[in-house]
Amino acid sequence: MSAQISTTEASQAGTLYLVATPIGHLADLTFRAVDILRTVDCIACEDTRHSRTLCKHYGIKTQLISYYREREQQRAGQLLAMLQAGKNIALISDAGTPAISDPGAVLVGLAREAGMTVRAIPGASALTTALSLAGLATNDFYFGAFLPATSSARQKVLRGLAHYTCPLIFYEAPHRIHACLQDMLHIFGERQVQLFRELTKLHEEHLRGSLEQVLNQMEQGIKGELVLVLAGCEKRKEGPEELEDILRWHRDERGNSLKQAVSETATALGLARSQIYRAALALWHEKE
Repeated sequence: MSAQISTTEASQAGTLYLVATPIGHLADLTFRAVDILRTVDCIACEDTRHSRTLCKHYGIKTQLISYYREREQQRAGQLLAMLQAGKNIALISDAGTPAISDPGAVLVGLAREAGMTVRAIPGASALTTALSLAGLATNDFYFGAFLPATSSARQKVLRGLAHYTCPLIFYEAPHRIHACLQDMLHIFGERQVQLFRELTKLHEEHLRGSLEQVLNQMEQGIKGELVLVLAGCEKRKEGPEELEDILRWHRDERGNSLKQAVSETATALGLARSQIYRAALALWHEKE
């Protein structure tokens, strides 16, 4: 049962602000974000040591409270109680926009269920920054955040994305990037890829070429935060068996509903939803 509050209580409750912070260059914090961080009652952040550097740069003296993934559920309950008591709270991640591959979703969900006011203070995001730099003439893309850490699990996810014709965007850690690119080469073959390192920072770097070419450029290793932008597969008309395999993957591996599977498959393959729906309907009847 959700912790709903009355209209009177809601008017006396605090506001949760989701504040985007710089992904590298400290000057990328907006004026509005600085104002919010200075005036809220506390700032919930992933790493207080990391966030203290940002606050010191802007003369922000607001109390910092740790809010990291391992204790997200517990901390979310504590912060919700503070909001209900009338406290205004800013939620930030170490870099970028909260709740996008960073903690935040649990607290936002609880606050929404309880009728709290939640405001977004937009700003930097590694996803949109890399996508704009990639120079791709497309409005569609797939964002997969961080792929699984093990090769077998990672390849399983990549196989399900092999037929997507839109660009595929992922975050990755330096110690896993080489293995990740090798798995992509194994599953996708020689596709074009762009690798962005340390976006907006002093040593920002942009590698581009085929998967094998970029792998060869990283023989000496690589450091820093990474964003991968991988080209989608070339559009082609899929045969019935191939289409059924994709739909079964959505149904059995991802647990998607028929509607979700039709929508995502149609987008990935560039086919009409009516064509996908007929095939999906037959497959979903198999499970009945």
